[in-house]
Amino acid sequence: MKLSLPRTVAIAATAALLLTGATACNRGGDSATGSNPKAVLALSTLNNPFFVEVRDGALAAAKTANIQLDVVDAQNDSATQANQLANAQTAGAKAVIVNPVDSDAASASVSALIKANIPVVAVDRTVNGVTLSSLVASDNVAGGKQAAVELAAALGNKGSIIVLQGVAGTSASRDRGAGFTEGLKAFPDIKIVAEQTANFDRTAALDVTTNLLQANPGVTGVFAENDEMALGAVQALGAKAGAEVKVVGFDGTTDGLAAIKNGTMAGSIAQQPAKLGQLAVEQVAKILKGEKVEATVPVSVVTVNKANVGEFSK
Repeated sequence: MKLSLPRTVAIAATAALLLTGATACNRGGDSATGSNPKAVLALSTLNNPFFVEVRDGALAAAKTANIQLDVVDAQNDSATQANQLANAQTAGAKAVIVNPVDSDAASASVSALIKANIPVVAVDRTVNGVTLSSLVASDNVAGGKQAAVELAAALGNKGSIIVLQGVAGTSASRDRGAGFTEGLKAFPDIKIVAEQTANFDRTAALDVTTNLLQANPGVTGVFAENDEMALGAVQALGAKAGAEVKVVGFDGTTDGLAAIKNGTMAGSIAQQPAKLGQLAVEQVAKILKGEKVEATVPVSVVTVNKANVGEFSK
């Protein structure tokens, strides 16, 4: 059956309109590229509940902001993270959020992104030696001081303690440690008898604490620069945790709060990891719209102990 010319033209035009409509339906918020703008969230590790919450908060905010957020996990390896940051540039990311494995080691990779006119926002930890678009972080120095006060209260202002340090080279470990040392000056009868890195890791903290306790059997307190290490210390202490030895952590994770409730941890300095991720994405959204952002976006921390843990438990 033959079609007349006018009808043939009409069918072709209709088909073209349908094709155009289908293409338009696949477009996101970026009219120039036909998709939502892409950003990359480069995390130091997802083998830590804290950073899982950072990721979840960031993904929720990205959905609201119509940003395609790709999450990569460096597994606490600086070389891996350097490759991931380089890949972000070649993959066409319009912005990058980085939680550096090492604040110094990340400098070269982040500098390369900035030179390529890709804005970089750091979350939880800064990157040394570069000018970031924004840093979203808790006040770790203040939190370290709060930890010293809380541990001193649990110890009755006297005792011998060990300190479990985070990943060497991270701003979070450096600042929490500095704040704790400064805060401890108000309690001259509390002595640090040993300090060692356990890399923000629960299993490493179990081993490190076990060794430090053997060398220092009179320890009455432990400050761990995150809850994962605090929980490793609790494992090492066994029945002594919360009774003979008081443990204070940092982060306010779900497991950490549970340990405070059951009495094996004396306290923790609670951050808001989901809020950190959310605010980092919100800074990116503003930058992509051409809006100004603050160089530093602080997120408050609070001391959690037996008295108020019910307010924070999920």
